[in-house]
Amino acid sequence: MTHITARKLKALETKKALLETGLELFDKKGFDNVTVDEIVKTCNVSKGAFYVHFNSKYDIFNEKFKDIDNFYSEFQKGISNDIKASEKILIFFEAQMIYLRDELGKDLIRTVYMNAMSLTINKNHYLSDPNRNLYQVINSFVQEGIKNKEFKEGLTTEEVSVLITRCMRGTIYDWIIFGEQFDIVEEMNKFTSTVLDGLKR
Repeated sequence: MTHITARKLKALETKKALLETGLELFDKKGFDNVTVDEIVKTCNVSKGAFYVHFNSKYDIFNEKFKDIDNFYSEFQKGISNDIKASEKILIFFEAQMIYLRDELGKDLIRTVYMNAMSLTINKNHYLSDPNRNLYQVINSFVQEGIKNKEFKEGLTTEEVSVLITRCMRGTIYDWIIFGEQFDIVEEMNKFTSTVLDGLKR
C-alpha cells in the first residue's frame, strides 16, 4: 500500500482548493474577468503554489475534464458486450447526460462552454483532443459498429464519430440555453437515436 506523506497530502488539498475556487470564480464573474492573482488570494495560497499545479487558469478547466473523462472510461467497462454498438452509444450518452446534470450541474457546464467559445480552440486543445477518453470511448463503439456491419458502408470511423459527438455537444448547448423544461437525457436520446438510425445499414 502506497503511503501518502503529509507534504503530498497538503499538495493535493491545495490543488483541489485551487480547482474549486477557480471554477466558482469563473461561474460568478466569467473566465475573462478572473485572474490568477484573484484565485490565489481567494484561496489564501501563494502564486507559486498555483503554478506548481497549473500552467495557466485555463488548465483548471482541463483538469476538470480529465476527472470527467475518467468517469466515462470507468462507466464504459460496465456496458455489456452482448448488445449492438448503437445501443452502447445510447447507454453511454444517457449516463453522460445524467452525470453532467446531477454531478456537475448546468452552471458549471455553462461556464465551460461560454469560456470555450470565447477562445480559439486549436487542434491541440484538450476539449478537441482526439485522444480524450471521451472520444476514444465513442471511437471504440463506432469501430465495433463498422466492423459488425451495423453502420452504412462508405463512412470512416472518424466521420461517424464526429456526427455522434455533435449530437452530444449540440444537446448540451441546447440544455444550457433553454429553460428547465429541457430534459437533457430525453433530448439526447431522441437526437442521437435519430442520427444513429440514419447511419445504420
